[in-house]
Amino acid sequence: MASLWRAASALTQSQTNPSDYEGVEFWSNPERTGWLTKQGEYIKTWRRRWFVLKQGKLFWFKESTVTRASKPRGVIPVAACLTVKGAEDVLNKQYAFELSTRSETMYFIADSEKEKEDWINSIGRSIVQHSRSVTDSEIVDYDSKRL
Repeated sequence: MASLWRAASALTQSQTNPSDYEGVEFWSNPERTGWLTKQGEYIKTWRRRWFVLKQGKLFWFKESTVTRASKPRGVIPVAACLTVKGAEDVLNKQYAFELSTRSETMYFIADSEKEKEDWINSIGRSIVQHSRSVTDSEIVDYDSKRL
């Protein structure tokens, strides 16, 4: 789990790395925003953070007021993720879900069942859209191929 957390938590250090989110205007018209509770990588406490999903990246902030000057506390490249699914049974916590790569899993807790399902759907859609497993040249427009 360390490498996903390292990538996700790289921005939590005093020196943020803007190249992790270069070109993504996370403050403008995000695909989804909202409060989620996430578990820390090293100190396993649960902290409430404001999350922003935009252009295949899941950002989090301490505050819900996000501007051009805001510095993300972390960012997850959604393309590196394989699955997003409910995790109440794993954590024994209501409204929990997980985001996983081949080797690690991050856990989140939403405020309601609807919020949990909305986040799972939004992140799942972003995984599909930004996955490297399907390139643009492999996408077939079946509507334009009719005989």
